[in-house]
Amino acid sequence: MKIDKKRARNDEYRISEKTLWVIALLGGALGSWAGMNVFRHKTKHLTFRVGMPVLVILHSALIIWAVR
Repeated sequence: MKIDKKRARNDEYRISEKTLWVIALLGGALGSWAGMNVFRHKTKHLTFRVGMPVLVILHSALIIWAVR
């Protein structure tokens, strides 16, 4: 999120939203969600604002299930 935010400010080539979602889906949801809030990036996008916390909950439930 930090890199994409910096690129957005500098009008440079951006990281696609698809790539950001793939990273989150592959286990980076908590980091993506934290990055969104720390760097205030993608926070106006409803899909990110709602989707990332939901993905964090799903990942957490999966981890708890796997540990049990």
